[in-house]
Amino acid sequence: MIDKKITIAIAGLGSRGRTAYGAILLDMKDRAQVVAVADFDNQRTSLAAKEHNVKPEMVFSSVEEMLSQDKLADAVLICTQDQDHVRHALMALDKGYDILLEKPISPNLDELKKLVKKSNEVNKRVLVCHVLRYTPFFQTIKKAIDSGRIGKVVTVQALENVRYWHQAHSFVRGNWRRKEDTSPMILAKCCHDLDYLIWLCGSKCKSVSSYGSLSYFKAECAPEGATKRCLDGCKAKASCPYDAEKIYLTNKETGILCGNKEWPIDVLSNEPTEESIRKAIQEGPYGRCVFYCDNDVVDNQIVAMELESGATVTLTMSAFTSIGGRTIKVMGTLGDITGDMHDNIIKITEFGKAPEVIDLGREKKDFAGHGGGDMMLIDEFISLLEGKEVNNTVTTLEVSVESHLVALAAETSRLESGKPQLIAPLRG
Repeated sequence: MIDKKITIAIAGLGSRGRTAYGAILLDMKDRAQVVAVADFDNQRTSLAAKEHNVKPEMVFSSVEEMLSQDKLADAVLICTQDQDHVRHALMALDKGYDILLEKPISPNLDELKKLVKKSNEVNKRVLVCHVLRYTPFFQTIKKAIDSGRIGKVVTVQALENVRYWHQAHSFVRGNWRRKEDTSPMILAKCCHDLDYLIWLCGSKCKSVSSYGSLSYFKAECAPEGATKRCLDGCKAKASCPYDAEKIYLTNKETGILCGNKEWPIDVLSNEPTEESIRKAIQEGPYGRCVFYCDNDVVDNQIVAMELESGATVTLTMSAFTSIGGRTIKVMGTLGDITGDMHDNIIKITEFGKAPEVIDLGREKKDFAGHGGGDMMLIDEFISLLEGKEVNNTVTTLEVSVESHLVALAAETSRLESGKPQLIAPLRG
């Protein structure tokens, strides 16, 4: 056991700060202790303070108030909204914190460069929550590629299955529904997909093209009889899979009546009950008809990348899937790899040989939270702060920025009807 626990402050206590990372830190009390929390929601701060036994004087009603104090902990987890990330990170660096920064870093290119410059000036670590590269699933694929078993990587096809109810929850009704308020969806949802693809291939991106649109979740697609809110007597309710009562009450995976009190339910209520969820649906944004929201981000997008190595990579992001998770096919000169993250099964085939099938589900690992990536990320971050040796998955801020450059260029390309965009000029 180490002599001194790492102390942590959490800025932002939503579904990532409190429910995901905060919960993981509760299981690591022998190594780390949350000593300060901040959020504009007083109920969230009260719950987090109770969970982590935070002293009253270390509970703050705003992130700005917490970061205006003298340094309170060894590190800070910044889990605020997308467009606040860099502003809060710069404040934290000025106070001398190491930072675990929720993705995306920022949708603004100048802010990305400003944060890299500042972190280098003060010599502090900023680790971005690109959790997919930490999962056993992608770690296994990376190991197989680096071993040389499939030769040189030539082509990669990847699919991000957003899932129909996740799209409705987060990107139609929820906080990430409007580009101007948060980020383009390809950045908000897929910057860690672009990150793992660049990492797997071991090459930066040279150019990118992209197509996509908001094809379905808009007024002209509303079925006959649809109302502005799901509880307003909607005549399409019975046949609509996006109905709020179905998603938040009766869905076997997400509904509170089926025993779920975690994400996405805990976004509607800090302490979910049937009563509080029904009230949220009746009064709040999550009860709106998906065809009559103020959303403008895409519901489908394809990104095609040419890497500096000469390899080509495609990523498809689609709302219209029944299950979530990622699927991937990596094609090399000596073999190929296919993988389904939902089932945690990977097949490695060297040309002319029988395939090796790896069922990660048999290894009895904890695959909660992005396939186990959340937990492994926190473990590596704490190890980094402890001064322990960490694996080569842990990256610098500069490396993490690469996926953001690709995402921003992809969005520009999408808006310009797929016109190719070079990445090098964005690096400056």
